[in-house]
Order: sequence, then C-alpha cells, then structure tokens
Amino acid sequence: MMNADMDAVEAENQVELEEKTRLINQVLELQHTLEDLSARVDAVKEENLKLKSENQVLGQYIENLMSASSVFQTTDTKSKRKLNLRRNSEEEMELCP
Repeated sequence: MMNADMDAVEAENQVELEEKTRLINQVLELQHTLEDLSARVDAVKEENLKLKSENQVLGQYIENLMSASSVFQTTDTKSKRKLNLRRNSEEEMELCP
C-alpha cells in the first residue's frame, strides 16, 4: 500500500509541475506580448508627434502662401474672424487629451 500511495503522490506532483510549467510559459508569452505592444505604442506616439509637427509646418506654409497671394487677400473682417475662430478651436482640440 505504501508503494501505491507514493505513486499517487508522485503522479500528483507531476501534474502540479506540468501545470506550473504551463503557467510559467503562459506568463512569459504574455510578457513578450506586452513588450511588443508597448514598443508599438511608443512608435505610434512618436509618429503622431512627427505628423503633428508636419501639419503645423504645412499649415503655416499654406497660411503664408495665402497671405502672399492677392487672390486670398480678404477685406471682410468677418471672414478673418471665422478663420481665427476655427484655428483657435483646432488648437484647443489638440490640447485636450
């Protein structure tokens, strides 16, 4: 009987060891996935900042072109006010998270 009890304990220990090994492998896989996702988030943040900067440069460039061209010169102060209001609301949207 003692031999049967020892076999049962060994079998139980083997099952526990297999379960621990499975869980450790799963944790390691999840850690690698998290590292990959974190790296992707950092890359997207960096790209986002780059694109925002490019948009600001392009916006300034377009604004300079429009102010240099007589076609876009406007004497209507309401149009200028609308443009400033739109620009201010876009800036506020950029500041909001």
